[in-house]
Amino acid sequence: MVILLDLFIEQKKALAGISVLGLIIPLAFTIALWGEQQASFSGMLVVDNFSLFFKFLILGIAALVILSSVDYVSKFARFQGEYYALILLSAGGMMLMASTGELISIYIALELASISLYVLASFLKDPKSSEAGLKYMILGAISSAVLLLGMAFVFGLTGTTHLDQIAANVGGLVSGGQLTDSPALLLGIVLLVAGFGFKIASVPFQMWVPDVYEGAPTPITAYLSVASKAAGFAVILRVFYTAFGAETISGDWAMIFAVLAAISMTLGNVVAIAQSNIKRMLAYSSIAHAGYIMIGLAAIGTLGKSGVLFFLAGYALANLGAFIAIIAISNKTGSDEITDYSGMARRSPVIAFILAFCLISLIGIPPTVGFMAKFYIFNAAIQENLLWLVIIAVLNSVVSAYYYLRVVRLMYVGEPASEEAIPSSIPLRISLAITSLGVLVLGIYPWLVIRLAENAVAAFPLP
Repeated sequence: MVILLDLFIEQKKALAGISVLGLIIPLAFTIALWGEQQASFSGMLVVDNFSLFFKFLILGIAALVILSSVDYVSKFARFQGEYYALILLSAGGMMLMASTGELISIYIALELASISLYVLASFLKDPKSSEAGLKYMILGAISSAVLLLGMAFVFGLTGTTHLDQIAANVGGLVSGGQLTDSPALLLGIVLLVAGFGFKIASVPFQMWVPDVYEGAPTPITAYLSVASKAAGFAVILRVFYTAFGAETISGDWAMIFAVLAAISMTLGNVVAIAQSNIKRMLAYSSIAHAGYIMIGLAAIGTLGKSGVLFFLAGYALANLGAFIAIIAISNKTGSDEITDYSGMARRSPVIAFILAFCLISLIGIPPTVGFMAKFYIFNAAIQENLLWLVIIAVLNSVVSAYYYLRVVRLMYVGEPASEEAIPSSIPLRISLAITSLGVLVLGIYPWLVIRLAENAVAAFPLP
């Protein structure tokens, strides 16, 4: 509809409103389906509370990204219809990723989302944006090949691509109770971890993140940092808890995620300190947060799984809020350099406060949702005897405070380069209000989303 109306509507700003209103239709169906448990198309498409939770999350993220793009799209005014349509198309792919129960359909859904994002990353058509799109596409194609190879190993060993049937057949491959009993299955799982690791931007598969985040349009950077990560974790949870959730082998892949979590947190936070560009800083922050979220994967159990979902929801609000504030500021200053944020609290007190509040949430300081998310997921890890991993995570949170608070200090203590106010449209203000209120409300009263997350992961049996 957006593509067709783009041919006839002269006021292109209306396309953003049509896109957001169009998201109400799948939202209504998602609400109506809550509590359902069924599979269609021979088990390829699964409808359960887990998939519906991620549909809520991705629909909300897509709507906020579209609202925050209204000011930004003037940079490619001729292609607004294509821009909004690609966001909607990628959102459809991500929603399917959360609903698939079979390896081939997982790959198709992943490519539907990824190809749209490759185009969106290069949408500015300047050298940096073109480089971002090309790097993202080439490295994404390599990761897809690695993922397919892992799927081929699993299919060859189990004789099926359906996750529930893989689970039934895995037992015969690891009769001794360890993944090392079947080196081919172990290799397949490692390749799956590598392929999915690219999508969630974890070490050592994070090499694309800084350049793509810096070169892509800022709303798309925000979209990549939260929606793509959420969809990636949805698939990981579905695959590993459904196909490889047996108690005999879950501890083996959980330890893989624990090690990756520790390395991702440390590398992301340490390298972020040296960044002078705020988008690159948040790129490395995104790598670090992939590590925090993987703590929930390592802490197998109900708390770990629901912790991943709640952390993703809280991270989406805080990171989107920060990026939306950055969109408003960079539209006026024309720069993403951290030094250009000096004195921003005098030029735009509200936007500066929201950016500071969201950065504080990313550190994990109360009363923000970031604190509650980290508290919840760290608690899950402690209950699974992963105290060493929690200690590393806490130390990394302390390190992250340095580069986040550096931006806050500069905005409130530094001298402004200009006294001009930072303008913003009503849609951008609405998206800022939603994200900042969400960060505060879920920081004070998180129980509604926590209960939704617990209901969602009840679809999976305990390892």
